[in-house]
Amino acid sequence: MVTIPDKLYFKIGEVSKITRVKPYVLRYWESEFKINLQKSKSNQRVYRKRDVELILEIKRLLYDEKYTLNGAKARIKEWLRGKNNMQLNINFPDQRYVKMLQSIKEELYSMKKILS
Repeated sequence: MVTIPDKLYFKIGEVSKITRVKPYVLRYWESEFKINLQKSKSNQRVYRKRDVELILEIKRLLYDEKYTLNGAKARIKEWLRGKNNMQLNINFPDQRYVKMLQSIKEELYSMKKILS
């Protein structure tokens, strides 16, 4: 099992070391699997933790499970659909917490408007 460091963003060299996949292969997979990466201020591609997890899953399907590219693409679509359907279900027994979180959310939105 690969441990992904707890960082917000990773450069392609870091992702290459973590996943043990060459940078040119990562760039190819970006285009084949339609991985939408963020760009840094210096216009470099940066990966988020979920991008690294996706790459590890692609690697597993292609190298360990011996899927074809098309087969791996189909499985990745299913995998992403499953990831997106997972919801965080937290039940707050006390309404004070719900009201407090709503208040914090509203405050954050107003701060966002000011900063935009």
